[in-house]
Parts: sequence; structure tokens; C-alpha cells
Amino acid sequence: MSKVRVEKVQEFIKQEISQIILNEMKDPRIHFVTVTGVEATADLRQAKVFVSLYGTDEEKKETWQALQKAAGFLRSEIGRRIRLRCTPELSFHLDESLAYSEHIQRLLLQVQREDGEKNNG
Repeated sequence: MSKVRVEKVQEFIKQEISQIILNEMKDPRIHFVTVTGVEATADLRQAKVFVSLYGTDEEKKETWQALQKAAGFLRSEIGRRIRLRCTPELSFHLDESLAYSEHIQRLLLQVQREDGEKNNG
């Protein structure tokens, strides 16, 4: 299958899942979720959906469980919206890149402050 086509389908799946979570899912356990990316296999039979979760640890845990339970619903909605021979099997994965970059930013600011204190002191 064409690499360009797979990339287009991945982007479309990302947009549709974001819309479904935002507008159509009624589960009160789902709090702040951002779909950060989708990686599909070349044959489009499986797709990894990367999500970032926000909130307290308890809210993140509840949201994660709700997303795992909703995978079948999300797959059926994707199947209705995208005309493919086979709807991809969805698996959710946590995207920790935003939290990691925030951690690095805090460390850099801390080093910068310490350097400033050494130069001034």
C-alpha cells in the first residue's frame, strides 16, 4: 500500500478519534485527552493511537480505563466514517513526550537559575 495513503489514513483516524472523544463519547470518566498521533501498519489492519492524559493521577487512571473499554466503539465509528476494506484494530498507548519535555524544561530553568546565582554570588 502507498506510504502516502497510509499517512493520510493515519491523519484521518487521528482527527476522527479526537472528534469522537470530544463530541460523542458520554463516559463521565473521560477527562482531558489529546490524541497526539496514530501509527498504522502498512496493510492498515492495526493502528496504535497515542494519547496524552491530563489531570490528577486518579483522573488519568479512570480516563485510561474508559478509553480501553471504548476501543470497540471507537473502531466501529471509524469503520462507519472511513471507507476501508478492513477497519484497523485500535490499541491505545500513552504519549509521555509532553510530560518529558516539560520535565526537561524545568531542569533547564533550574540550571539557568543556579548559574545566575553563581555569577551573582
